Amino acid sequence: MNQPYVVGIDIGGTNTVFGLVDARGTVVASSSIKTAAYPEFDQYIDALHKAIDRLIASHNAQGLIHGIGVGAPNANYYTGKIEYAPNLIWKGELPLAEKLSEKFQLPVVITNDANAAAIGEMTYGAARGMKDFIMITLGTGVGGGVVSNGTMIYGFDGMAGELGHIIARRNGRLCGCGRNGCLETYCSATGVVRTAYEFLEARPDEETLLRGREDLTSKDIYDAAVAGDHMARDVFDFTGRVLGEMLADFVSFTSPQAIIIFGGLTKSGELLMRPLRESFEANNMPIHRGKVKLLFSELKEADAAVLGASALGWEG
Repeated sequence: MNQPYVVGIDIGGTNTVFGLVDARGTVVASSSIKTAAYPEFDQYIDALHKAIDRLIASHNAQGLIHGIGVGAPNANYYTGKIEYAPNLIWKGELPLAEKLSEKFQLPVVITNDANAAAIGEMTYGAARGMKDFIMITLGTGVGGGVVSNGTMIYGFDGMAGELGHIIARRNGRLCGCGRNGCLETYCSATGVVRTAYEFLEARPDEETLLRGREDLTSKDIYDAAVAGDHMARDVFDFTGRVLGEMLADFVSFTSPQAIIIFGGLTKSGELLMRPLRESFEANNMPIHRGKVKLLFSELKEADAAVLGASALGWEG
C-alpha cells in the first residue's frame, strides 16, 4: 500500500516554500515560488496550485495527499483567512484555506507562521514530549507560539500568541503594527540594526566598525562583534537583556517547561544567549528560577516552517 503524504506550505513576504512530507516527518521533496511576483491574490493561488501539482506529480503522489497545512503571517486557524498581514502585498482578509481547498479538493488547515513552527517543534523537534512550552521566532520580525497542556493556544478569535507585539518599552520605537515599543522593534533582525544606529548616534566619538555604514545588517553587526568591536557587542548585550526581560514575563503567563528559540538571530550564539540567560534568570520570579529551559530549535531552518505547516495537514 502506498504511504500517504501531506503538503506543508510556508508563506513569507518574499518566498513561498512548500514540501511533500511523509508520516515520519521527512520532507521528501520541496520547491518554492516568489510570493510577491503576483500582484493579484488569485494569480498567486493559481501559481501555487500549479507548482504544488508539479511537485506531487514528480513523486507519483497523486491521490495520496491526506491534507494541506499552511503557515502564513496573520493566518487565522478558525476562519481560514490571512487577516491584514503587513508583510504581504495583498491587503485585507484573504480566504486562503477556502481557495486552496477548492483548487485541490482537499482539506486545508492554516495557522500563523510562528504557531506552525511551534507545532513542528512539538511534532518533530526540541519540544517532543513537552506539553507546555513557548516558541519564539527571531527573524525579520518576532513571532510567538504558546502550547499549554499539549494544546496550541489560539484564543477566542484565533489570534493569540502575538508575543512580538507585547510592549517591551513603553512609548518606545514605532512598530509596523502601529503601536510603540513592541518586542519586535528591539529583538528582531531589524530591531538589532535599529539599536546599532541608535548607539552610533548616542556615542558619536566612539571608534567602531559600524560607523559610516548606511546599509547595516544584523550579519554586519555580528561580524563586528566577533571581531571584538565594543559597540557591536553592546548591541547584542542590549538585545539579549530586553529579550530576557520579556521571556521572564511570558513565563509568568503559562509556566512553560521550556522556551524554544528559532530563527536567524540564533546564529549569533553566545553573543545573544549569554546576556539573554542572565537577564532571563534575573527577571524571573523566584518560583520559576532555574526551572525553565532556554533551548535552540532542533529543526533545520530550511525545513522547519514546512514541517510545522505539514503537521497541520494531518488534522484535515
